[in-house]
Amino acid sequence: MKTKYWLNNFAIDDFIVSALKEDMYYGDITTDAICAVIDSKVFEVFLTSRSDGIFCGRPVFERVFKILADDKVKLEFYFDDGDKILKGDKIAKISGDARQILSGERLALNFVQKMSGIATYTRKFQEKIEKYNVNIVDTRKNTPNFRLFEKYSVKVGSNRLHRFNLSDCVMLKDNHIALYNGSIEKTVEAVRSQISHTHKIEVECDTKEQVLAAIKAKADIIMLDNMDIDEMAECCKIIDKKALVEASGCVNLDNVEEIAKIGVDVISTSAIVTKAPTLDLAFDYLL
Repeated sequence: MKTKYWLNNFAIDDFIVSALKEDMYYGDITTDAICAVIDSKVFEVFLTSRSDGIFCGRPVFERVFKILADDKVKLEFYFDDGDKILKGDKIAKISGDARQILSGERLALNFVQKMSGIATYTRKFQEKIEKYNVNIVDTRKNTPNFRLFEKYSVKVGSNRLHRFNLSDCVMLKDNHIALYNGSIEKTVEAVRSQISHTHKIEVECDTKEQVLAAIKAKADIIMLDNMDIDEMAECCKIIDKKALVEASGCVNLDNVEEIAKIGVDVISTSAIVTKAPTLDLAFDYLL
């Protein structure tokens, strides 16, 4: 059964309006000038793919033209978010007022190219580890003010996410633990006394000694950070299902399967966002 992905209009509209203001605050002088002197102002164009990948960003694409043109532009999609697209595929038909289509073209493309690129790259990672029942997730190394779209794209690519922001989950890193003189047990104890019972506690560990301390502190999630394969395998045996195990650091397409084999539950990497190439999509006009 196909998973449905959601983006709420109230959550994304402010970002789209801000992007429209940035791109055409005083109008689109090229399109405005041309459309002022031509008779026909009705266009039909296709959103097409120039490469293979996973399509992502349909609701954002739709909202760009809804906000910009209201009902003057009609969209007919042949693919939905999460669908595989091939080079040459027609993804959607866009028809209506030429001025609005031309003015919104680049912004709409910028969104779906970036989002489809992330979804495509994420799917490549997930497919490498699918058979091991391990999930690939993102990190908080997001583009400022674009996190919602990047997170959504990862979700489309893998159906899993890490915490969305600092409010979601406790993650104790070395600098947090340093405030308690390096004691993981005391840090966890202090945090647990202050948070809701609904929040989980994750501890970032670089060594086997830290893993043992995190187990003793009854952390919910233990991150094995920047360890080599042998170290991670040994730590997985030590943890022995006492906590959920997350592997992170220096993850790439060449080593992600090797990491998945050793018994971790989750693999997190910023690469699926920060190193994802944009997917080549285009508007092809029907003359």
